[in-house]
Amino acid sequence: MQKAQAQLASISADDHEKVKALANIVKPLRSVLHKTPDDYDMTGWEDIYFQSDDGTPLEGWYIPAKGGESDKLIIFNHALPMCRAGYPGHLGAPWSAFDEVEIDFVIQMKHLTDAGYNVLAYDIRNHGNSSAANGGLSGIGRWEWRDCVGVKKYVDNHPRLSSMKVGLYSQCMGGNSQYEAIYRRPELFANVACMVSPMVVSMAAIFDAFSELYGVQQYQELIDLELLKMGAFTAAEMTPHLFAAGVKMPVLMVQVLDDEWTRNPQDAQQTFDLLGSADKELFWITGTTKRFRDGYNHFGRHPEKVLSYFDKYMK
Repeated sequence: MQKAQAQLASISADDHEKVKALANIVKPLRSVLHKTPDDYDMTGWEDIYFQSDDGTPLEGWYIPAKGGESDKLIIFNHALPMCRAGYPGHLGAPWSAFDEVEIDFVIQMKHLTDAGYNVLAYDIRNHGNSSAANGGLSGIGRWEWRDCVGVKKYVDNHPRLSSMKVGLYSQCMGGNSQYEAIYRRPELFANVACMVSPMVVSMAAIFDAFSELYGVQQYQELIDLELLKMGAFTAAEMTPHLFAAGVKMPVLMVQVLDDEWTRNPQDAQQTFDLLGSADKELFWITGTTKRFRDGYNHFGRHPEKVLSYFDKYMK
């Protein structure tokens, strides 16, 4: 705090605005559901709703496998500041201010249902159509783990879904949340066959990379102070490193090797090394620096790796 206060006393007004803009990453912009399963001719799907473990109302879709409901279910969650449909940066402001690209998660659900998997996709709190909580702030998993618990309880108490074999597709903030949920409630996830874990990230790595791009890299302590002023967690508290050891199931981690928005390979490699799984694999996306454009869209464009991984453990 002393260092942050010293930085606050000496920083220019322009640089302080940049620091506050970085801290505001944890105030997620809500993404609209710019696509639905109808856009890919998926049939039999339905809107669902349930509660997080702390009572926050959550909204989602249940999409049965092509040709009829199967005995295999993928629970699919999303990143910040996205929603179950993806990210509508191609629709212009306000989303294009973050990144102008479209991220399409619905085509990924299409790949899964075509391969014989039922899909349950949902909006995490403060995202999409789910309810607000925690003052509208994201904990990058530190509150959102309760949503991962809530959706698993919904599945376990459902008359049909409870009999299905379950796999997880848990990405970025949703992946961080999943790790903490597993760490805190291991018995609830003991029957999960496997997890695909794209783009999990430590916020200290995000802030370090973004602040360098903004020209304010020397102000990490002041970023933490601005986070605390909002009622958020500090950067060091928002990381999957704290909970990765509790993850014991088979895991496929997917990361952009030269991601310009974080500190890979170091951050992802540390997360991977900390995983408690005896059976784990780290797949690097190469030839790009673009987290949004090429990282989150990779499964949609190249489904073979993810589908073969789920098939290995669920068929």
